[in-house]
Amino acid sequence: MVLEVAILQIKPGLSNEFEKAFQQAEAIIQSIDGYINHELRKCIEHDHQYILLVNWKTLEDHTIGFRQSEVYQDWKKLLHHFYDPFPKVEHYI
Repeated sequence: MVLEVAILQIKPGLSNEFEKAFQQAEAIIQSIDGYINHELRKCIEHDHQYILLVNWKTLEDHTIGFRQSEVYQDWKKLLHHFYDPFPKVEHYI
C-alpha cells in the first residue's frame, strides 16, 4: 500500500467552496482502480490549509491509473483553481 500526501493551500476566502467541490470530486477518486480510501483534514492553525491523505494499492494506481485517466480532467476542473500555490504531492510506504 502507498500513501499519497498533499498539503493543500486554498486561496483566501474560498475554503467553503473548496469543501463543496471536494465533496463532488470524491466520487471521481473513489472510482479509480487501486483506490483504497482517503481523508481530507482542515488545519487548525491555518483555516485555508488542508491535508489530503489517499491510500492506493500501488504507486502506479495513483500516478498512471488516476493522473492519466480521463476523469482526472474532471478532478482538475473541480479543484485545481482553488490551490495557491499548487500542492507538492509525495508518496510514502
